[in-house]
Amino acid sequence: MTLTYIFHSGFVLETDSAILVFDFWLDPSRVMPSVLKKQKPMYVFSSHFHEDHFTKEIFEWRNLRQDITYILSKDILRRRRANKEDADVWLAKGGTWKDERIAVWALGSTDSGVSWIVETEGRRIFHAGDLNNWYAKFLPTAVPGQKMYSFEMEEVFDPIAHEKQYLGELKDIRKAVIKRETSELVQMAEREQARPKVMIADGFDVVMFPIDGRIGNGYTLGGRQFIERFKVGLFVPMHFTTGFESAWRFKEFTDEKQIPFWAISREGEMIEI
Repeated sequence: MTLTYIFHSGFVLETDSAILVFDFWLDPSRVMPSVLKKQKPMYVFSSHFHEDHFTKEIFEWRNLRQDITYILSKDILRRRRANKEDADVWLAKGGTWKDERIAVWALGSTDSGVSWIVETEGRRIFHAGDLNNWYAKFLPTAVPGQKMYSFEMEEVFDPIAHEKQYLGELKDIRKAVIKRETSELVQMAEREQARPKVMIADGFDVVMFPIDGRIGNGYTLGGRQFIERFKVGLFVPMHFTTGFESAWRFKEFTDEKQIPFWAISREGEMIEI
């Protein structure tokens, strides 16, 4: 498989049998024109309605090819950013979908929409969308129940309640992974008429997760809390627009856990996974 960074939270994952596009927004290095010419079925994901994760431009790709399956978060429909007929699949948290190539689970977010788990060709992929501990810098001085204002996010919020929500979403993701793996092991045991002998892996081959220095001190906390709870084969930072170096700081935390880290240095960069 190859993973290509487009911009911000946008990626292209190419497998032997398909192409998956996540949260396309802008394409400064012109990744998509060549991708759209490839002769593999394409799946396009948008995690939520925010303009840095979703654009109607993705629907124009239908003019170039007919084998695209659009898998979108239902908040895009509720916010009237698209029409029902625009997508093939609309998912909210807890929703699932699969065909002969991929299986998809929509999990929760601490902002709008969903995060994604996608299984394909024996790999499990996680794209966080806007799931993160966004108000971590306020936690050291926070008082339970106290509302604060973030000039960066332009929102009033309760940082302690927000972190509780975030950790709750991670628990839900963990439950979904364990449920999935347990089901697979039971099916394997039934086929082999034996008890499963492998331990639940409880993790992901690839994780794309926000490491966004614009939110201030503590911007790595959400990522650190994630890798404390899941095994990760490759950690991929995303959701940065002001420079790559701030995201590279997270490598010291992945190194501690011996997790490979992709230090993205330019739009259009590709990695083999």
